[in-house]
Amino acid sequence: MPPYVERVLEVAELIPPGRVMTYGDVAEWLGEGGPRQVGRVMSLYGGAVPWWRVVRADGVLLPGHELRALAHYRAEGTPLKAASRAAEGHLPRLDMRRARWDGGGHTEGHT
Repeated sequence: MPPYVERVLEVAELIPPGRVMTYGDVAEWLGEGGPRQVGRVMSLYGGAVPWWRVVRADGVLLPGHELRALAHYRAEGTPLKAASRAAEGHLPRLDMRRARWDGGGHTEGHT
């Protein structure tokens, strides 16, 4: 695997249960790439790491993987916001204010 891919996957593995980082957060942590590059890595290689912990900035669950991700979030106690009645499928969103992790306490790999 290319070094960038390995670095993205390493960051995903650092995120504690019940917490999340956005694609942009991961790119910022690495000091390289951007949200789209991180999203591409996760879509191609993320199956072996806790992929549900790398998310969209708006807290919307990953399209096509909503129910699998939701099961992980509930099992880990990740903060969620109740779905509005207008929300498609009435699925909750991540409570980004409470669930977002800034990498505190971990410095390995941070540039």
